Amino acid sequence: MKTMQILSGAALAALLGSTAMAQTELTMWYHGAGNQVEADIINQIIADFNASQSDWAVRIESFPQIAYNDSVVAAALAGNLPDILDVDGPVMPNWAWAGYMQPLPLDAAVIADFLPGTKGYWDGQLYSIGLWDAAVALVTRQSTLDALGLRRPTLDAPWTGDEFMAALDAAKASGDYEYAFDAGMAWTGEWYPYAFSPFLQSFGGDIVDRTTYATAEGALNGEAAMAFGEWWQGLFANGYAPGTSQDPAARDNGFIEGRYAFSWNGNWAALGALNTFEDTLFLPAPDFGNGPVIGAASWQFGVSATSAHPDGAAAFIEFALQDEYLAAFSNGIGLIPATATAAAMTENYAPGGPMAVFFDLTAAQALVRPVTPGYVVQAKVFEKALADIANGADVADALDAAVDEINTDITRNGGYGH
Repeated sequence: MKTMQILSGAALAALLGSTAMAQTELTMWYHGAGNQVEADIINQIIADFNASQSDWAVRIESFPQIAYNDSVVAAALAGNLPDILDVDGPVMPNWAWAGYMQPLPLDAAVIADFLPGTKGYWDGQLYSIGLWDAAVALVTRQSTLDALGLRRPTLDAPWTGDEFMAALDAAKASGDYEYAFDAGMAWTGEWYPYAFSPFLQSFGGDIVDRTTYATAEGALNGEAAMAFGEWWQGLFANGYAPGTSQDPAARDNGFIEGRYAFSWNGNWAALGALNTFEDTLFLPAPDFGNGPVIGAASWQFGVSATSAHPDGAAAFIEFALQDEYLAAFSNGIGLIPATATAAAMTENYAPGGPMAVFFDLTAAQALVRPVTPGYVVQAKVFEKALADIANGADVADALDAAVDEINTDITRNGGYGH
């Protein structure tokens, strides 16, 4: 009898095991290795999804962000991509064009209320969707505005370019700050096009001509771009802002240490300022003549081109889009929830919350970076041009050289499919 009970237990275990094995495995790659808070949230979503149905079981592999993109490219060349990919929004068109990703089979109604910057479209089709977005604001204090006699700008009435420069002049003349403005020059890479191309766009230029995506001529070296370049160089030449040799520690802590009157920084760094100064303000971008602009699009989820189970991958992605998960990511890592209903569930982005302004800024001022496969090259060219100009290079020469390099790359790649 005892033997029969043991056998019955073994049979039951085998039966349960066969049920679990019936779930088809989906592999997923993620960029957040090393961030335990992020890992806990994404692992919870996966556990919830795997337990919610019997068809699919997601298995995640995480990579350090600095190595992630290279890992995906190498895997694509080797034919070893996972089913579900994590992709930075502006990089997605390149991966779609290169054949790393396939359109995301997701009903448009599911994402109808998502912030525009979270939706990854290429060639008229949805390829990726994000659980959050990110926004940049001009960070300062009400006491600073009061001491300098400055008007507090609003979304409806942002500072003009002249008002912004008058504010920097007042901060510089006060002698109370090491620098009037911290642009964040210690940060490199994607920070440059994300944070600084909006200034260029507000002047009326751009990294590339978005009407055709066939050239940067006129967009990056026309009159508007030249005016931007002269203004940009003046920030450093005239002592308003620290340049490319800025100490990373000063970038991270300079505002809360009182070294800078104004800081151009993102919502991910907002809590540090809020926790230090009760009168912290997050102001909208200034308007240099063609409207105030900030960057948009952060990390998103999509389906690899080689996935044999796009329906399963899409089912997981749709599951992850629930407001409770959007709110969990926001509460955990400080980024902007993709929907207003999720924002209302968060600690900081609910109406009246200390960071709710970032949701409003994203909705009102955000512009995605150029939606083209060529962006991955254009971003690096733009970064070099702005660093060179900040370091004293001739503005026209730097911008013309950038245009030539971008146009050569576009031609070499057959126009990138536009």
